[in-house]
Parts: sequence; structure tokens; C-alpha cells
Amino acid sequence: MEIAAASQRSRDVLTEVGSAVIADEEFLETIMAGVVAGGHVLLEDVPGTGKTLTARSFAEALGLSFRRIQFTPDLLPSDITGSTVYDESTAGFTFQQGPIFANVVLADEINRAPPKTQAALLEAMGEGQVTVDRETYDLPDPFFVIATQNPVEQEGTFRLPEAQRDRFMFKTSVGYPDADGERTILDMRAERTASTPSASTVLDEQAVAGLKTAVESIEMEGALRDYIVSLARATREEKHVRVGVSPRGIQRAFEAARAMALLDGREYVVPDDIKRIAQPTFAHRLVLTTEASVEGVEASDIVARVLDRVEVPPT
Repeated sequence: MEIAAASQRSRDVLTEVGSAVIADEEFLETIMAGVVAGGHVLLEDVPGTGKTLTARSFAEALGLSFRRIQFTPDLLPSDITGSTVYDESTAGFTFQQGPIFANVVLADEINRAPPKTQAALLEAMGEGQVTVDRETYDLPDPFFVIATQNPVEQEGTFRLPEAQRDRFMFKTSVGYPDADGERTILDMRAERTASTPSASTVLDEQAVAGLKTAVESIEMEGALRDYIVSLARATREEKHVRVGVSPRGIQRAFEAARAMALLDGREYVVPDDIKRIAQPTFAHRLVLTTEASVEGVEASDIVARVLDRVEVPPT
């Protein structure tokens, strides 16, 4: 698929999702960039802001299968991956697939499940496969995880381990709509009989695969690759940072910047593409010091400082 065509198809998806979800355009573009680049997205926001609707609408517009997994304190790893059961008709054991076997998986309130269950997603997100009873099973392709967590509900939650957070290409949030947006939500509800809006299908699996192939042809010159490396290394030098951006984070930033270029219909990356993805790609990978918490310094502040002090290469 040509870049211009891939960009237009991506914009068609964004337009269709935007007809069902009242959200900031930058937020929707970040998720679409995750789809194109083959990365997973973590949404952190208060309840009722449209996280579940966003995930379902993208699956509908992309023409992909969708499953929702509600994470709870008693959820077991086998509830996600599936399990091997005895089949009396064949006098043998068969594997019954879990809800992870879908193109788009919504891991709702992921931080409510214990770490052992959270870890069941690691292999799936990183390798596109799961292992059950020493047998490995491939997941559908494409495979895309959108996980949500509510930051205000601390009781009964388990913090995502660093390895789990690092598996997500982006961490972002929906946020509250402005007054006009909230009025639009009411107007849209008044015009339909169903309680929840839906999106029409725009693409299919083959077209989504074409988008992921097209993004691989996006060029990024050496100076911009150095810029990404410099930004990541600068996070490790900040006094409020205990663990900076990992090499995996550097690679994800490279992939995310190329996806942003594709959305804009360009065959090459510009510095603004990197600046656009820096916050959602880098901030959640930082582990801050105790002093940072005491002084009220957040990961987003660190990324903003790094963007200010690292020189942007000329174009």
C-alpha cells in the first residue's frame, strides 16, 4: 500500500471513530499510531470518560475481532489465556482458547488483577503468542491490546510492574471533553435509540496488514535517530529519575514517529513527529526517585525538560 493511500485509510478510520467517540484528535491519533506501528496502548483515566467505547470503536472501524477482559482481584492467568480440558468424545485433552485470542483486546482495569495475572499478558504482548501447559499457541494477527486503569481508585489495585509498563508503546488518557463536547454527547444520544454509539467498518484485516507494511517504508535520517537516542539518554541523567527510558523505549519511539509521519501522509520523519510521541512513549517508562514524589515532580515534567534542553537537529 502506498503512503498516501495508507494515510487516507488511516484518516478514514479516525473519522469513523470520531463519529462515535467525543475525544481530542491527538488522543485518537495516538491510538491509531499504535495500531499502525504494532504497539499496545495503556489508557489511564477516571471512570466514564469513554475508554471502553474507544477500544470497541477502533475494533469496529478496523473490521477486527474484539474481546473485553474485566480484570478483577480473583482473575486467574488461565481466565485470560485459556486452558486445556479433557474431551470425553475424543478421550483426549483439547485447548480451549481464552479471550486473549482476538485482534483487539481490551484489558479493562488491568491494575485490579494481581501481578501473576498481569504477567499473563507479557508473553502475549511481546511475542504474539501464549504458552499453556508447555504448548505454545499463536495469537491472531494483527494483535492489539488496549489496557485501562483508573488512577483515582487506589484501594484494591496492584501497581503495574516496570516490565509490564515497558511493553506498552503509549500511555495516554482521554480526559474530559470541553463543554461543547459534552453537549455533543447528549445531542448524539438524543438522535439514536441505542444507549451506546457504534462505529461502522472501514477496513479489514488485510487492509490493516497493509498499513503495517506501509509504515516500514517511512524514512528517518540519521540525525533524527540520534535525536531519539539523545532524548532517551537524557532522561537517565535527570536527578529525579532512578530508571530512564530503556533501549526498547528507544525502538518504540522510532516506530511511533514513523507511524505519525504516515498519518500525515509523509514518506519521511520530521522532528515534530518525535516531539509529538515523546510524552506518551517515554513518560510511563520512567521510574522516579522518592525525592521526585516529595517535590511533586512527575514523569511528564521530566520529558518536558528533556525536550527543552536537547538540541533539535536541523532539517
